[in-house]
Amino acid sequence: MYLGIIEVLLRGFCVGIAASITVGPVAVLCIQRTLSKNRRSGIVSGLGIASADTLMALIAYSCYSVLQSQIEQYNQLLRVVAGIFVVIVGVYIFFQNPVPQIRRNRAGKSSLGQDFASIFGLTIANFILVIPYILTFFAVFKITTIESFDAAGLGRGLAVIAGFFGGATLWWTSLAFLINLFRRKFRPRHMLTINHVAGIVIGVLGIYTILSTFFNIIPHGVLQG
Repeated sequence: MYLGIIEVLLRGFCVGIAASITVGPVAVLCIQRTLSKNRRSGIVSGLGIASADTLMALIAYSCYSVLQSQIEQYNQLLRVVAGIFVVIVGVYIFFQNPVPQIRRNRAGKSSLGQDFASIFGLTIANFILVIPYILTFFAVFKITTIESFDAAGLGRGLAVIAGFFGGATLWWTSLAFLINLFRRKFRPRHMLTINHVAGIVIGVLGIYTILSTFFNIIPHGVLQG
């Protein structure tokens, strides 16, 4: 029994890592915060992404059949709404001046709680793209949904979700540490350029989501964090 739980835990861990390794607005934002603010901000932002993804993984794992039909029914509308929200985030970042923020960070006035909450909300807003992506990796790693709500079934479910959170957390924490190695090479004047690039990339991804909804050209998971 214990070997079975460990195996499920490891499979959930693999799904957590695989579902996190994507290029999207939350990944760009996490990198931008690590560079323009500090490593703690990057780690906290990564934890926000991991927490949101884990919540959606729990929903996907528990309600697969219901979610599948709802996603197919409102797929186009939900993609457009998510795309518009991402574009707004991109425009905001583009016009944000990072220099005052850097000075506040050096003065110890940065808000890690805001970093966590904002990126958590952005990740949740992209649930229409995230949940199918997670479900795909559930299938790849042969993770089955709960068939019974006895102790064994619930134990397997908890192991999957715990493993998923562990894998996602490891990825985002490692990314923040890696990006932070290059942080000292940047100066405040470079941060404005970083914001412009991050804003443009995020905005383009949002526009791409909207346009691809009508042309059916979007690959799964492009906008996942």
